Amino acid sequence: MARRRQAVTIKHVAADAGVSLQTVSRVINNEPNVRPEMKERVQASIDKLGYVPSIAAQRMSGSRSYMILAINDRERTIADWRAREGTDWVDQMLLGGMLTCDERGYRMLVELVDTHSDHVERELSATIAALQPDGVILTPPHSENPLITNLLAKRNIPFARIGSKALGPGVPMTMGDEHLAALATEHLVSLGHSRIGFIAGPEEYALAGWRIDGWEDAMAKAGLSTEDLCERGDFGYESGLVASRTLLEKSQPPTAIIASSAQMALATLAVARERGLDVPDDLSVVSFDNTPLVRFTQPPLTALDQPIAATAARAVELLIDSREDGLPEEPVVVLGELVVRSSTARARPRDGN
Repeated sequence: MARRRQAVTIKHVAADAGVSLQTVSRVINNEPNVRPEMKERVQASIDKLGYVPSIAAQRMSGSRSYMILAINDRERTIADWRAREGTDWVDQMLLGGMLTCDERGYRMLVELVDTHSDHVERELSATIAALQPDGVILTPPHSENPLITNLLAKRNIPFARIGSKALGPGVPMTMGDEHLAALATEHLVSLGHSRIGFIAGPEEYALAGWRIDGWEDAMAKAGLSTEDLCERGDFGYESGLVASRTLLEKSQPPTAIIASSAQMALATLAVARERGLDVPDDLSVVSFDNTPLVRFTQPPLTALDQPIAATAARAVELLIDSREDGLPEEPVVVLGELVVRSSTARARPRDGN
C-alpha cells in the first residue's frame, strides 16, 4: 500500500530555511521586524516545499487569530433550518463574509446564540475564549443587546452591529430599511394605489420600526393616510396569515400590501386566494425579502432585495482594517433595491379608493 504523503508543516519550513519557528511565523504574518534577506529565505522554502499556512501557524505570533466570528439568533435560525422554508439570510451572510475573509487570509465561523437566555454572557464568553476572534459580526436582535455589546467592548474586541443605528461601541450597520420600505411604497403609489397596507415585524427588532417609518414617510409625501393600515407579525408564516386577514377584512381593505418578510408575503398570497382575490389584479403584494422562494410563487413576488452578502462583506473589511484604521463611528449603510415582478399591478378603480 502506498505511503500517505506527510503534510508540510511550519517545522519543515523552519528546518529547510535554517531559522526558528518564530521567524517563519513572523514572515507568514507579514510582521514588520523581519530582515528582507530572511524573508526571502523563508519564502523560498515555503515555495519549494509547497507549504500552505494554517490558522494554527498564523496564530503563533500571538497578535491575531485570523478569525472573524458571526453570531446569529439560535432559536430563529434553527426554526428556519428545520422548516426548510427557503430563508437564505445565513447563506447570504456566509457568501459575503466567507469570500471576503478568504480574500484577506482570514476564516469566518458562525455561532448561534440565544439572545433571550439569562446565560448569554457566559455562553458568549466561552465562545470567545475558545475561538479568540479578531472581530465579531452581530446580527439582529443581538446587535442591540447590551449584554452582548458591553461584553465585547469590555474585551476590546472590534465588532459590527448589523441592523443597528445606535452610536457607541462597535460599528452600526444598516441595509437602508426606511429607504427600501419607501421604494416599495412609491412603486405602489405610482401604480395608483392609495390604500397600501403594511405588515411589520416584531417590536424587538429595531429595523421593524424603521420599515414602518419608511412606509409612513412615503405615504405622507403622497398625501395618503396610513390610519388602520399597519399590522404586526413575527416574520413567520402564521403571523402573516393573521395580519393579512385583519387587513383584508376591513370595511375598506387595502389594494396593496407590503409584508416585512418572505414568509408573511407568502401568507398574504394564501389569504388572498382564500378570499377569492386575484394577485395582482385585486391585490398587489410586495415581499421585504428576495429569498429563493419568492421567485417561484404564482405570481412571482415583487421583492425588496436586502444586500445581506454585501453588508457582511463590508463588515468583514471594516473589522480587519480596524487594526490600523479603527472603526467608523457613524452608521454604515449598504443600500438594496426593488426587484419588480408580476405580483404588483395598476390599481383597479374601487369605491373609496
